[in-house]
Amino acid sequence: MTTAAALQAASAPASDYERYERALAGVEAPFALVDLNAFWSNGDDMLRRAAGKPIRVASKSLRCRPLLEQILARDPGFRGLLTYTLPETLWLAENGSEDLVVAYPTVDRTALAELARITDERPEQAPVVMVDCLEHLQLIEAARGGNGAPVRVCLELDVGYWPAGGRLKIGPKRSPIRTPEQAVALARAIEKRPAVKLVGIMAYEGHIAGLGDRPPGKRIQARVIERLQRRSAAEIRERRAAVVAAVSEIVELEFVNGGGTGSLHTTSTEPAVTELAAGSGFYAPTLFDAYSAFKLRPATMFALPVVRKPSPAIATALGGGYLASGPAEASRLPSPYLPAGLRLDRFEGAGEVQTPLLGAAARGLEVGDRVYFRHAKAGELCERFGSLYLVEGDRIADQVPTYRGDGKAFL
Repeated sequence: MTTAAALQAASAPASDYERYERALAGVEAPFALVDLNAFWSNGDDMLRRAAGKPIRVASKSLRCRPLLEQILARDPGFRGLLTYTLPETLWLAENGSEDLVVAYPTVDRTALAELARITDERPEQAPVVMVDCLEHLQLIEAARGGNGAPVRVCLELDVGYWPAGGRLKIGPKRSPIRTPEQAVALARAIEKRPAVKLVGIMAYEGHIAGLGDRPPGKRIQARVIERLQRRSAAEIRERRAAVVAAVSEIVELEFVNGGGTGSLHTTSTEPAVTELAAGSGFYAPTLFDAYSAFKLRPATMFALPVVRKPSPAIATALGGGYLASGPAEASRLPSPYLPAGLRLDRFEGAGEVQTPLLGAAARGLEVGDRVYFRHAKAGELCERFGSLYLVEGDRIADQVPTYRGDGKAFL
């Protein structure tokens, strides 16, 4: 068994398999579930690490409108949504969601025209769109047309780490805006345009929030990651404050957003940041198993039926090729979770139509049994299932539609 598989097996209570089987005995696999006790426990952990700063919930990481609504209603520490496409945002707004910020720029002219219409109706409450260049402003101006209320925009700041004198970039390749001078130049350009209004700054430190500092079996890499993240966090703290101070000389900002599930405990200490962002932590996919500063409980998984036994030592499940986005490597594969003691076949991995499973537990599985898997990332799993079964203890508390179940596929 690999180190990662051994760690996961150790963290999987044997009783959970029997509990899920009792709760979902009448449901035909494949299906996806959310363990509500773990889900809310993870939410409480995020609130604790946020240390009183509000968390804007990342819709991309959940892709389930009923769960988004339940989160926002549960605790005032969760405030507003950080969405991922403008059409998704408009749909959420139509269904009653408020305080919406689109985390990524858009070039959807039809959606921008609709946003302009909504902004005319609710100038101070309309969704906010992300910008990081003049071209984004020009697209909004073209969609905005003639007179009307200015579209509310947020400036995205790059907070990647640039060691070696700037010759190396560590972190997501997002905004070209990095320095206070660049941010001020774009802020001034926004101020000159009546079609747009700057209301916020967002900066996502993905190389900290989305990269665990304890990759299983990689001690040297772990030390390198820990050192780089520590140095980068210190640099971000200083530069983000400088950018916010410089832009605030031009416009009064409504919010400064930062962080992610993996960096709530560090970003929350920055005085310049007024709110945080997180969402994946509710589901706790496998990529969050590799953090030293916190431990989440696996809350979301999917079940596949065993449909054949090629040999006594192998159990083959139906489907399972639900790969997570990112670099093509083993960490993006789903992981067999329950019953404990299973691993993927390294020659087949997780397949489109079948996933062979090896390990001690495979011998005990028969045709018709079920295996529970964890996805590597959060919301992408919901693109595969029309609903989520919400499990509380050993019973189904509810069944709620995902975006797919609502007939939506935004990206």
